[in-house]
Amino acid sequence: MPLTKQTILITGAGGGLGSTAALALAKQGATIILLDKSIPKLEQLYDAIIAANAPTPAIYPFDLAGATEVQYHELASTIEKKYGHLEGLLHSATEFDAFTPMSIHGSLAWGHTLNVNLNAVFILTQVLLPLLQKSQHASIVMTSDSFVHEARAYSGAYGVSKIAVESYAKILSEELSEAGKIRVNVLIPGPVNSPLRNKAFPAEEKNKLPEMTEINPAYLYLFSPHSIGTTGQTIDALTFKL
Repeated sequence: MPLTKQTILITGAGGGLGSTAALALAKQGATIILLDKSIPKLEQLYDAIIAANAPTPAIYPFDLAGATEVQYHELASTIEKKYGHLEGLLHSATEFDAFTPMSIHGSLAWGHTLNVNLNAVFILTQVLLPLLQKSQHASIVMTSDSFVHEARAYSGAYGVSKIAVESYAKILSEELSEAGKIRVNVLIPGPVNSPLRNKAFPAEEKNKLPEMTEINPAYLYLFSPHSIGTTGQTIDALTFKL
């Protein structure tokens, strides 16, 4: 149980990749703080973690798209009072509406996507940094998408936000590298059979895609002591080998 006594917060825990990561990390002994706006999904995941005889997780309903800065600070304060520190932060929440030309991209959809995929990543990381710094070693993992690396047409706010998140991760890793306590990396899940992939490519043959559990080794590596010293890197989950 290499993650025993570690506390890890996961955003988008009710989603496909978020819930997959939460269950995998919990089975290795981590105490998971499950953050999502969907209470039923959080409760379902909570039950799955308990059924796996893993440490009891915490449920924190939270709407990343509409939360105020005060609510972010309240979240950090609640975590500090209950746990005192954090060893991990996984940004798994992702907003994707549809492939849209920039010329007709709605401003509301643009703002909503950037709020979830970029602004929330920045604010949440900032308010939780003091708790991460209380740990001897801590890991921040941000989720991106290989699809946006070529700045594909019609990727819209989703593409812009993911490109920006990768740049933010690089900058933050440089700023934190000297202290050597917090590592910051980007995870590329790849084309797996996830709800987001199904929404983006509905005509794709899903039975030919790897299942979401196949990227678990990458999650386990990034939050385990094995990745201490690895920072500022982009990890392709499907080709990852320890």
